[in-house]
Amino acid sequence: MKLDSNDDDDVSLFDAEEDSATRKNKIKHPVASFFHLFFRVTAILVYLLCGLVGGSFIACMVTIILLLSCDFWTVKNITGRLMVGLRWWNQVDDDGKSHWVFESRKASGNQASAPRSSNAESRIFWLGLIICPVIWVIFAFSTLISFKIKWLAVVILGVVLQGANLYGYVRCRVGAKTNLKNMATNYFGRQFLKQAFTKQEES
Repeated sequence: MKLDSNDDDDVSLFDAEEDSATRKNKIKHPVASFFHLFFRVTAILVYLLCGLVGGSFIACMVTIILLLSCDFWTVKNITGRLMVGLRWWNQVDDDGKSHWVFESRKASGNQASAPRSSNAESRIFWLGLIICPVIWVIFAFSTLISFKIKWLAVVILGVVLQGANLYGYVRCRVGAKTNLKNMATNYFGRQFLKQAFTKQEES
């Protein structure tokens, strides 16, 4: 009977590890993950279809601009906060100076009140955020090479809007790591000074 009890404990331990791995790979915000890719991928598909099939240039341009605008707002204000716990914005102070603010979600001991983003959501977010601006840069070069000047404004808008989100979230990511590095440096500096003063007092 005692051996059976140990076996049950081992099974429970492995089940807990499997559940933990499943939670890390589970998509916690499926709607946000869908719209994170929907607008930007649809804008690229519309651009390709308009170039291949043809049609009204004005209708295609307006559709692409609307999709890019919806994507910029959604990624900046919703999906970044939900999927990876990052956000950025621009604010103007009382002197009229513009300041960029980059924030990252702090880890909390209570996971129920502040759940961490899953690995699957993080991969979806960063892959979509990086690959799509690269595609628009390729479109910009192809537009210049093929002399499709009428599409240049649309392509540049795609590069600017999606590049701005990429820059903002990279700054959030790098800023968070920089803050941790500064905190660690200050902590070890204080410990070193404390030990130095303690040795001087003992001597």
